[in-house]
Amino acid sequence: MNGKLILTLDGQIVSEHGLDQESLSIGRRHDNEIQLNDLTVSGRHALVTQQAGKTFVEDLGSTNGTLLNGNHIQSALLKHGDVIQVGHHQFTFLTQEQAKYEPTMFVRAELDETQFVLPDWESREESLVMHALGGLRTLNGPLARAVMELRKPFSTIGFQGEKLALIRREPQGYTIASVPQEKATTATALLNGEPLDETPQALHADDIITIAGFEVQFFLL
Repeated sequence: MNGKLILTLDGQIVSEHGLDQESLSIGRRHDNEIQLNDLTVSGRHALVTQQAGKTFVEDLGSTNGTLLNGNHIQSALLKHGDVIQVGHHQFTFLTQEQAKYEPTMFVRAELDETQFVLPDWESREESLVMHALGGLRTLNGPLARAVMELRKPFSTIGFQGEKLALIRREPQGYTIASVPQEKATTATALLNGEPLDETPQALHADDIITIAGFEVQFFLL
């Protein structure tokens, strides 16, 4: 079962890797087939292998572990659409039969670091280190089950280049609000089926955010 791995970081596509060999090692050392410059990744972190027409992922005793669809694993069979997390990086597994994808699918309703010019940005980020970490889990589309952590003080969700919702990470928890639009747009952000406005609302575990039919679920680690 040949296929490919789509490597993403913070929602952005970094590279793609065809599975045309028996094994593919992932880690921080330069002798891996896929080298990741990420201090949370071990020297030899994980291995993707093909056996009898099936594809497997195996953790190689890494310090921080390997996650499959948000769960720690030692070894697991891969299915189309599965998401492997290695450190801060994610790999989406696509089978050969369904390996065609549009790059925009990965960024159509994604998170990105909002470039606010704040003098206390670094102090804000450091002050959040010891507080609960949240994230978003995709529920539909080609990246269903993909997990994205909300580590930054500010993150946005958008559609076709337009930022529609702002997620704030505060010591007391996460909030979400709509982003004012300079021009008319047909895309709207919904929280649990209700339109967002510019007043921040608290995010709770299992809340559903919807933008143009794309759904993500908020969770706390």
